[in-house]
Formats: sequence, structure tokens, C-alpha cells
Amino acid sequence: MIPSVDCELSIVMPCLNESETLEICIRKAQRSLQDLHITGEVLIADNGSTDGSQSIAVRMGARLVNIETLGYGATLKEGIAAAKGKFIIMGDADDSYDFSNLGPFVEKLREGYDLVMGNRFKGGIKPKAMPPLHRYLGNPVLTTLGRLFFHSPSGDFHCGLRGFTKEAVMRMSLRTTGMEFASEMVVKATLMNMRIAEVPTVLSPAGRSRPPHLRSWRDGWRHLRFLLLYSPRWLFLYPGMLLMSLGLIAGLWLLHGPQTIGNITLNVHTLLYAALAVIIGFQAIIFSMFTKIFAMTEGFLPEEPRLRSLFRYITLEVGLLVGGLFILAGLAGSFSALNLWKLHSFGPLDSSETLRIVIPAFTALTLGCQTVLSSFFLSVLGLKR
Repeated sequence: MIPSVDCELSIVMPCLNESETLEICIRKAQRSLQDLHITGEVLIADNGSTDGSQSIAVRMGARLVNIETLGYGATLKEGIAAAKGKFIIMGDADDSYDFSNLGPFVEKLREGYDLVMGNRFKGGIKPKAMPPLHRYLGNPVLTTLGRLFFHSPSGDFHCGLRGFTKEAVMRMSLRTTGMEFASEMVVKATLMNMRIAEVPTVLSPAGRSRPPHLRSWRDGWRHLRFLLLYSPRWLFLYPGMLLMSLGLIAGLWLLHGPQTIGNITLNVHTLLYAALAVIIGFQAIIFSMFTKIFAMTEGFLPEEPRLRSLFRYITLEVGLLVGGLFILAGLAGSFSALNLWKLHSFGPLDSSETLRIVIPAFTALTLGCQTVLSSFFLSVLGLKR
């Protein structure tokens, strides 16, 4: 929906059985619109309430939008899409956020910021407003990971009170339907180089008596999973580079013979595990490329000019050439081992000596085949591009 020229601000509240607190939230939001002298609307995105929340919304003069698709993210996506305002402020309808104090959000939006995040750790968390598990573990850890993975300026990834422009949120093309919707909005705004600001926000205890919809471990895992899936570098590339580097260092160290550290002697058995580390690390690096190309092609992640420039040189032909060289090196090592066996009349061999030839040959053959097959698969992913 195109924002209405007569509506500057939409206050969107997701709702699922919030009859105890919905009326006061709507009243505070309406008062805020009056105090700010701003033309706007209060929109209740109801996700199938069975406690009469819908009738409360209508009675209070809010605009009711019924959302059939279940989920926090799905409710907000459809509610945001139905909003008429140029600016949108979203917040939970459980009276944990003060809708009568939205001025700082509006000011930042009018200054040209695309996303204005509330920060509960700067604004204050009242007693019993946030469980200790969320306050000291869940939120800090997930926010730290989000800042590390994506260099986001947000200090509170999961604050439920935030504002944004309708144009910006539609450009984000948000996909998630659960609680991880909160993380997706911050991540995509950061990756798309949108202007992000923060406003200190006070969190109060929820005014309802029923248990919260949030499930700590389940929803925490969904947030963590989302952060990892949207960061192929941290999920695949960096662990793969580390594993491959350690494997190469250990392999080269052991290639010339057994090595002793104190009373411990490392031999071909350790060399075998070093080769395994190289193979797994290489595969992880390839997976990072697969994920990045697929995510950009499908619109999950924005385009990266540097990666596009890199793929001018990493082509199918280059991949086949490199893979072919690995395979040739592996075959040369295999024939060398076979020749050594022949010199012993195809009889018993010293495994310590033979495996120092066989393991590198096996590794080179594996890397070569992986490179060839991966080059073809990357070309398939690139067909749409």
C-alpha cells in the first residue's frame, strides 16, 4: 500500500489476546498523536484473538486488520503493509512500552533516519520487566553477535518499540514470520546501508496476567539461527579458513616425519586428521560462496559489488583448471605410491612411509573433485544472474 498523503504516522500493534492491556495502549497512542499534532492512525494487526481484543480495537477507534497467517513476524509484515502512514512506529500491545512518549522517534524519522530503534538498556528496565535470562544472557549475546557479524550500530536488537519509514521497510523485503523478524529488520537495514538511530526506551512489566507468547530457548535459537544464516562469512568462511589453515600447518609439519612434543609423538595418524581438516575447511569455504550467491540471487541479501568483481575472475573455466591441477597432483602422488609398492614387489610396506605419500595424494584428489563439481554448481547458481 502506498502511504497516504494525509497520514504521516501509523502506530502498529501486533495483537494476540491482549484484551487486558489493549485499551490503554490504544489510548496512549491516540494521546501521543494529539500531543504531537500529527495526522496518523492506530492500527491493530490481530492474529486471531479469542478474548475480544478485536471489539476493543473497534470500540476505541483504532483500525483493525485481521491477519490469518500465524506468527509475530507475519502479523507485523501484513500490518505494516496495510499501514497508511509515511512513518510507522511498531510496539507490543502488552503495555510494556509507553506509547504516549513517541516524540523522540518521530523527531528522528523527520530528520531522515530510515530506522529508529528503541534501546531498553539505555532507557531503563524496570524491576520484573525482563527475565534475568533475557537481560543478562539472551539479549546481550544476540545483540553482540549481530553487531559483530553485521557491524550494526544497534545496541538492542530485540527492542519491540521501533520506528521506520514505510518506504524503507518495503525495500527491506522482510521474509521471516516468527520472533526473528525483529533481528531481520535490523540486519537488513544495516546491510542496505540505511540510516539507523537509537532512542533510549523504558521497559515496564507487561500489564497482562497470561504467560507471554515468547518462548526463551526456542525463540532465542530462531534469532541465533537467523543471524548465522544471514552471515555466510561467520557460518562457513571464517571457520573454514581457520580449519583449513590449521590442517595445512599441521600437515606440512608432519609431512617429513614424526614430530615429538614432550612425551607425545605425532605421526601419520595425526597427518590423516590434518588432511581431513583441510578437506572440511575447503568445503566450508565453498559453502560460503554457494550461500552468498544464492542469497543475493533470491534477494535475501543485498548485492556486493566486490563479490561481483571477484566473480569476473573466478569462472567455470578457472575452477576447472584449478581442479584439474589438483587432480593431476593427486594422480602423480598415487602413481608414486604405486611405484613404491612395486619396488617392494607389491608386498608389505612401511605404513609410516607410504601414508606420507598416499594422504597428500588422496587430499589433492578430493580437493580437485570438489573444485570441479563446485565450479559447475556455482555456474548453475549464476545462470539467473
